[in-house]
Amino acid sequence: MNRSMDPFVALADDALRTLFARPPAARETPKAAQPAPPLTDSERREAGALMRVNHVGEVCAQALYTAQAASTRDPALREHFLEAAREETDHLAWIRERLQELGARPSLLNPLWYAGAFGLGLVAGRLGDKISLGFVAETERQVEAHLDGHLGRLPPGDASSRAVVTQMKLDEARHAAHAWSAGAVELPAPARALMRAAAKVMTTVAHRV
Repeated sequence: MNRSMDPFVALADDALRTLFARPPAARETPKAAQPAPPLTDSERREAGALMRVNHVGEVCAQALYTAQAASTRDPALREHFLEAAREETDHLAWIRERLQELGARPSLLNPLWYAGAFGLGLVAGRLGDKISLGFVAETERQVEAHLDGHLGRLPPGDASSRAVVTQMKLDEARHAAHAWSAGAVELPAPARALMRAAAKVMTTVAHRV
């Protein structure tokens, strides 16, 4: 195989693994402290829809970090992005497991979400490392707020999903802190608003599809 094609093959492999494979987790799935009573059918459907939205968020995070790692010329920053992507793989695995337990499925539009986030990552990378890190910081800040909202919307008895979401929220906050410490710059207000609007569309659609 032509070595010049190797990076493209690796990117395609990352995309296929994220979208269609069952990712292995390096960390054990967070567990509830105490057993919870069985969920009703309506609670199970709502929990499944919310966890599907969270799964879409992790698919997008994988795409974003993969594109940013491919765009930067700084080896240390590339490793920073790849390490974050590896941790997001844990989240993918945890949510896939929980979706299966709830009898729910991932979003049918995951390839579309992945492509959009990958494109955003490439654009961010082309704008420079500090702006690219700013995208990470702002994305993780919005995801953390989103997960916090889901903790309030999950059925009270769904301790298993809450355990997963709580650990994810802690991880996302750490990713944002690492981005700031690595030199992230604050994005302009219009860019932040556009990201929130895009996330709103994605979460609304993914809740159903």
